[in-house]
Amino acid sequence: MTTAVAAECERWGFPLPAPVEAALRAVPRHLFAPEVPLEKAYARDIVEVKRSEQGALISTMSAPEIQAMQLVQADIGPGMRVLEVGSGGYNAALIAEIVGPTGQVTTMDIDPDVTSRARRCLDAAGYPQVRVVTADAEHGWEDDAPYDRVMVTVGAWDIPPSWREQLAERGRIVVPLRMKGITRSLALERTNDHLVGLSQGVCGFVKMQGAGAHDEDLWLANGERIGLRFDDANLAHPDRLDGVLTGPPAAAWSGVTVASGEPFPDLPLWMATALPGFCNMTVNTPEGEDPGIESAEGGRWFPYAVVEDDSFAYLSIRPAAGEGVVEFGAHGYGPHGDEVARSIVEQVQVWDRDYRGGPGPRFSVWRIDHHVEVPPKSVVITKQHTQVAISWPDAGPRGQRMQAGPRRGH
Repeated sequence: MTTAVAAECERWGFPLPAPVEAALRAVPRHLFAPEVPLEKAYARDIVEVKRSEQGALISTMSAPEIQAMQLVQADIGPGMRVLEVGSGGYNAALIAEIVGPTGQVTTMDIDPDVTSRARRCLDAAGYPQVRVVTADAEHGWEDDAPYDRVMVTVGAWDIPPSWREQLAERGRIVVPLRMKGITRSLALERTNDHLVGLSQGVCGFVKMQGAGAHDEDLWLANGERIGLRFDDANLAHPDRLDGVLTGPPAAAWSGVTVASGEPFPDLPLWMATALPGFCNMTVNTPEGEDPGIESAEGGRWFPYAVVEDDSFAYLSIRPAAGEGVVEFGAHGYGPHGDEVARSIVEQVQVWDRDYRGGPGPRFSVWRIDHHVEVPPKSVVITKQHTQVAISWPDAGPRGQRMQAGPRRGH
């Protein structure tokens, strides 16, 4: 079964370096998921570890391809010292295989139930050398610092100073960082006074607990069925959206099409860069009931929305010519919903023209007190400890027609 994990990861679209493949073959994944059947332990899915009293998932063992992706991003070598934030046991065992007997692995979690389970599983699988620590990762773990790598396996809203301070020069942090509600696994290298992004990957993780936890600002409507979530800002005048869903929607269409199943991971990042009122939309409706929003017949909506004063719009699709082909558009509500929908459509067209299938954005992370220059086609997102810059490469002569200029986070 461990061999199958390595083979599956190769088919999931990225080559595995020899040390990562060897670790995946060596570590018995099922010993870290004793609560589930063997097939479930090796399936292409998460394994639930713990839920809160309210039923929310607060600890998991990540899907194997996500763990493999982060290990590739980390580029760990023999003899390295590694801190893992978010403890399940299995990923720490993979790291231990790669660093070998001359390396050191410390895995930490705020939840004693999670760390106790990780300790039992590591011992059962034959990895007693991994140090398991119960503590709030906001402060890192200074006893084993400096670290060549800090690997974060829980969704983080910010990067606390301790992670950077406990990182060796030219060390690397791999972190699922939430930016305006969009999570990307970033590989960040410590360079002088900031962190420089080396790679990004699409992922999803349970949220950080403790001092690093961060709640989104939420606006609810239509009997709490519709929610607009602002992750790096708040809604300045939420009362102006009262009753916004009572009127008919205004639709706008872009002419930009995608094939069914075609990924477009950089489109929401571009929208977050170019549209200051970007947020996420959630719909909580029992199956079969009308959620109270519309998209075209046979189409669907996406969780990316934009608010402008008393109106908002969200990304949607409708069937287009050709089997399995759909067209991007937007549906807007409120007195200026048509304008907001058109602004989304314009930026879909810019993405299609200048960035689709091309280089994605560059990421850098700066201290909160550092002055960050904001070049064109960039956004700087201000958090508690850091400023995260998302910058897009020059699109060449076509870039002169870009709709977006320098903007700061909404």
